[in-house]
Amino acid sequence: MQTNTKPAKILRSPFFIAMWLTLFLVEIIKGALLVAILPVYMDNILGLSAGVIGVAFALQYLGDNLFRAPSGWAAERIGFRATMVTALICTLVAVIMIIFFKSAFGLAMACLILGVGTSPLWPCAMTGVTAMSGPQNKNGTAMGALEMAALGGTGLGPIGMNWLLERTHHDYRTIFLVLMGVAILVILVALILPGRVVVEGEHAESETKRADMKYPAKPNILTPFIRLKNSVQGTLQRVRSTLNVNPLVYPALFMQSFVIGLLSPVITLYTRTDLHISPNLYSLLLIAGGGITVIALLPVGKMVDRFGTAPFLNIGFLMAAASLFAFSSITSIPVVFGIVMLVGVSYAMILPAWNAFVATLIPKGERGAIWGFFLTLQGSGMVVGPIVSGLLWDHISHPAPFIGSAVVMAGLAIVHYVLSRKPYRTAPAK
Repeated sequence: MQTNTKPAKILRSPFFIAMWLTLFLVEIIKGALLVAILPVYMDNILGLSAGVIGVAFALQYLGDNLFRAPSGWAAERIGFRATMVTALICTLVAVIMIIFFKSAFGLAMACLILGVGTSPLWPCAMTGVTAMSGPQNKNGTAMGALEMAALGGTGLGPIGMNWLLERTHHDYRTIFLVLMGVAILVILVALILPGRVVVEGEHAESETKRADMKYPAKPNILTPFIRLKNSVQGTLQRVRSTLNVNPLVYPALFMQSFVIGLLSPVITLYTRTDLHISPNLYSLLLIAGGGITVIALLPVGKMVDRFGTAPFLNIGFLMAAASLFAFSSITSIPVVFGIVMLVGVSYAMILPAWNAFVATLIPKGERGAIWGFFLTLQGSGMVVGPIVSGLLWDHISHPAPFIGSAVVMAGLAIVHYVLSRKPYRTAPAK
């Protein structure tokens, strides 16, 4: 894969088009299953408890997070195509398991496999885009386009499946067969991705040569495992020696998704129980907030490439903090719509700018492994956030999760201000 510093050419490259379509289709599957289908199917059709549903969903997040770093490492060693196709076959297997398995254990395992199958998605996308953007890291436009694919798929999946449920009189088997067809389609799209890719030439190749020199004459059944062990150890050593970022990067990555984790379990409950918004009006609220985010992502990404990440992140974090705090105390429905649109604009500013900012911190060597590590750390906020959100909701007040998310956003604004001035350590990591 050739590197290219022009943002427009990145968007037209075969790699980016295939990766964009892969991301969009996988998010359709995930959005449909996790948001619209599985909660109702497992509760109303199979009669499983809320606790079982919670465990199944937690396993999905766990599988996704645990395998992000290994999949990023694998993408640089065996290529994007092999990594993604292997993982997406797991996604297809998970959908098939959901069709035939009715037990709590079977569906929990299906969710775990679904998480494993989707885990390479963002590490591969980020690694490829960062490599293609070249030394100037002009990738805000590409990051915005990727976020458009993710948000578009996450929104279209539930909307499309709910529409289909109504047309098929809640025939879940038809829904699952459609999703199985989408899973097969995304595997075919992933076959377009590049094969074996070595970014900035050389780590995997030189590593293989060293292994061949060490075991040239008498290979045995343990040789592949010894080479794998040496490869992993070499990767970890290079990551420690090349990753020279300010330690504040790590809590910032966690906080960025922790905010979403705080909001996701209670936003629906709050709008219905405290704001008394009807389901149809709530759908319009989601369209207002999510739609403005999707529409604004690409132009904001282009402006990030032109003006840099700092102004968009500074304004975006502060705007989000103020909007979320206001959301916790205002009950006027027209004003709530305005606040939600402000939140949507702030996230459109944050998402492409944040990913572009993090990309500047990734050293040239071991991009896949480091992106996987960063995304794993960032994803952990989505695991912890809902737990904290539930405690705040039950034991403090219903607006508490929104106030908490506003505080975290304000903290992110402060942390980013420090990071923008001093993104690296004062001394190399040891």
